[in-house]
Amino acid sequence: MELRENYLLGIDLGTTNIKGNIMDDAGNVIATASRPNHLIFPGPNRIEQDPREWWDNAVAILKKMTGAAGAEVVNRIRGISISSQVISLLPLAKDGSVLRNAIIYQDSRSAAEVEEISNALGFDHYVSIIGGQPSVAFLPNKLLWFKRNEPELFAKTWRILQANGYLNYKLTGAMEIDLDCAGRTQCLDISTLKWSEEIADVIGVDLNAILPQPKAVDAIIGRVTPEAAVETGLISGIPVVAGASDAMASMYATGMSQIGDAGESSGTTSLLFVSAAGMSRPDAPIVTRPCAIRTMPYIFDGPIGSSGASIKWYLDTIGQYEKNEADKLGINVYDYINQIALDVKPGSEGLLFFPYLVAGERAPLWNSHARGMFIGMTLATRRGHFIRSIFEGTAFAVRHVMSCMKEDGGQANSLRITGGGSKSRTWNQIKASMLHIPVYILDEKSGDVPFGDVLIAGNAVGVFPDLTRTIQDLIKVKEIIEPVPEWEKAYDALYPYYVEMYQHLDQDLAKFKKTVDLL
Repeated sequence: MELRENYLLGIDLGTTNIKGNIMDDAGNVIATASRPNHLIFPGPNRIEQDPREWWDNAVAILKKMTGAAGAEVVNRIRGISISSQVISLLPLAKDGSVLRNAIIYQDSRSAAEVEEISNALGFDHYVSIIGGQPSVAFLPNKLLWFKRNEPELFAKTWRILQANGYLNYKLTGAMEIDLDCAGRTQCLDISTLKWSEEIADVIGVDLNAILPQPKAVDAIIGRVTPEAAVETGLISGIPVVAGASDAMASMYATGMSQIGDAGESSGTTSLLFVSAAGMSRPDAPIVTRPCAIRTMPYIFDGPIGSSGASIKWYLDTIGQYEKNEADKLGINVYDYINQIALDVKPGSEGLLFFPYLVAGERAPLWNSHARGMFIGMTLATRRGHFIRSIFEGTAFAVRHVMSCMKEDGGQANSLRITGGGSKSRTWNQIKASMLHIPVYILDEKSGDVPFGDVLIAGNAVGVFPDLTRTIQDLIKVKEIIEPVPEWEKAYDALYPYYVEMYQHLDQDLAKFKKTVDLL
């Protein structure tokens, strides 16, 4: 391939893996690499990750990419942007040493602290400060738990960083946080874009002292240090921007560029984005983000906790039969279950699946007490019904979030899907039928989250001065999947029951969780 003048580096540090791309200014992937991350389960409701593994994995993929790309390309890398999972509580000492494993967004040990903070501030007032629904996934409750339960470590803490902030620190020596991740912590006052003094007072933590001051997503926060260059194969002096959450980078990677566009990053969890001309209500069960793409002023986003995770759970716990059958046929097990699901009527003959498997549900329920459920089993229920109902239940969850977004002014005429879930044609056809809109499947490079990071970096350093035009030029649609009319009728008939059945069970599930926690 012809050597070009400008190259960019994007990295996404996800929950299950870290992936990076070196790309040129025409959108071609020059080098790519990934490595798995591992979860740590130190106790009930506790989920952590080791940030030292994050950095070790980052070094490994950087060495692989820089080696594959060659010196001439590496010398022309103009900027770096890193996205990551959010929210994490990662405490560092003043010398930059890690004080404990990162408590990640899936951890629900601080559920009692969520309730305490909400009661102290008043639920409605709390929502008006943070612009979203309080949840165990976020930072105020995690900080309060940390201060109370690990006071010696808390006393040594100089800064709390997010996952991408930690990698940025290792590359540049700067401890920073981008405005996108800052807004997702629920420590930020959305009316001032400053750390909330009211929240700080309630949890007894000086947020301005322990958290970096937020920087714009495209702000250059530092440059690759000589030490980091030696360790990674990069050259020193490359600008590093503040970056963003994996949600925001994924939104860029979907190719959304105008009102009417919607996107889903479909992986272990799902992140749903819908374009909007204005902000949502502060108490809406979704989050409003200003967007740097000039033709799309705002993005509504909503995270769904267990989409791909629900399918993986089935295969890991119940699905050995499907794995064996796929092996006999010599095909991938996911291809096998896609076919099995097609052999079942839409609606799974009355079997509904509620995909609340990880610490309750985020959007639009925002609670830690929801639980995964199958409702509607009979003696006629077979394995195929379970498989299709999982596909449908996760699609019902997408519809639930999108319905809330549309109520507040979001507009969605099509859905662009990226991530591992985009490879399941059956699942995507179910989503198209569930939402009554076509699903756009992007080519491999376009749907990749690190491509979103590349776009952010390129815009920040001037390689992509017109982001709207760049997105329209570089991001390609591979296939359009249309709704199936018969399926649409079935899902319209069943969707109200999906919503109402959970509503009827909500209070009982909350009391049930409290009882179980005491056992």
